[in-house]
Amino acid sequence: SSPRAQSSPHYAKAVAQPVAAMAGEKKQIAGPSKRKVAKATKQPVRLYAKGLILGHKRSKSNTYHSITLLKIDGVRSKEDAAWYAGKRVAYVYKAKKEVKNSKFRVMWGKVRRAHGNSGVVRAKFL
Repeated sequence: SSPRAQSSPHYAKAVAQPVAAMAGEKKQIAGPSKRKVAKATKQPVRLYAKGLILGHKRSKSNTYHSITLLKIDGVRSKEDAAWYAGKRVAYVYKAKKEVKNSKFRVMWGKVRRAHGNSGVVRAKFL
């Protein structure tokens, strides 16, 4: 990628949605316990991964504006990228004018598939 794409301030977040119990997996049902156990304080869990917008899918002369290329942090292979297929993507940016008591705006999209072998993904913002 070009130096311009690396220094670009355009970031995106891939949001992993909670997954229900898998088929064939048994749920444990806890019965009433006789003794009380002190609850340990849990650390907050981050449910998203940061990423970088590289640009549009393109060839030498054509650009496909509906498909955006994203590099997600920690994703280095096609197999890693396949996990993100179907996950939601949020492009969060700040605007001057306040709408609904917030200056932040969000554009939502979806990861469609991997792009190449190095972990880059194709996303479509709707």
